[in-house]
Amino acid sequence: MPTPKEIMEGKPLRSPLHPALVHLPIALFPLSFILDLASWMSPRPELQLVRCAFIAIAVGIASAVVAAIVGLVDYTGIRDDHPAKKTATLHMVLNLVAVGLFATGLGLRYGSLQLERTGALPLLISGIALGLLAYSGYLGGTLVYDDGIGVGRHRRRTPLPEKTIERARAGNTPVVIGTVPLLAEGETARVDVAGTVVAITRSKDQLCAFQEFCTHRCGPLSEGKVENGQVICPWHGSRFSTATGKVTQGPAKVDLRTFPIEEREGKVWLQAEARSSASPGA
Repeated sequence: MPTPKEIMEGKPLRSPLHPALVHLPIALFPLSFILDLASWMSPRPELQLVRCAFIAIAVGIASAVVAAIVGLVDYTGIRDDHPAKKTATLHMVLNLVAVGLFATGLGLRYGSLQLERTGALPLLISGIALGLLAYSGYLGGTLVYDDGIGVGRHRRRTPLPEKTIERARAGNTPVVIGTVPLLAEGETARVDVAGTVVAITRSKDQLCAFQEFCTHRCGPLSEGKVENGQVICPWHGSRFSTATGKVTQGPAKVDLRTFPIEEREGKVWLQAEARSSASPGA
């Protein structure tokens, strides 16, 4: 039985919900502004343009609230140390401010729906809110297309890593990255050992360590799905053996680097020196 969070992430449907839900407010808010402008260009009472704009904003706000709730769930799934976290925060704040402005304009419009044209102040507020919404939408696009935020996460059944485990390295000696048990079956962790970023997973009751970034387009493998002894890149679906790093399904053609990892004395030790070398492919 999926949890409420899994439902809002779109896991039962195997499709993210937030991108689908934002289409309605994104369409309705500009529509309301167009109707406002039309009321100034052609002030005809029989068209009821002011009333129609009011309804468009009201429904837009209601749908924006639903989209915001789902978006907040996606936001909490971003690693705290992810470079895109600040962009995601700004995206969220701008959306909240824009919806707040539309709500303010809605209040100013109430009681004036019989007018031929929208008031100047509500029209100005809608224009400002629409500008903020447009820029926020641009930021949302960069989060997906530039940073890969949310891509493929609806296919995971285990939690995403909340942060990167950072460790210093003294020579080539193993470092302790946690205590036993570090992960449950299918879970992943992200470790940075002096600049070498490693994905850790427990697959078939065995801890495995391999490079974090896919050799195809550098997708974050710690955010991928682990099943049947393979890790699946969340971006383009390349599959690799968690034990050997070998490519089991393209589009990737280059194997992953793997790293020695073991459990002893109640601790998990990671050897940052690679057992094999490979570089990201095109």
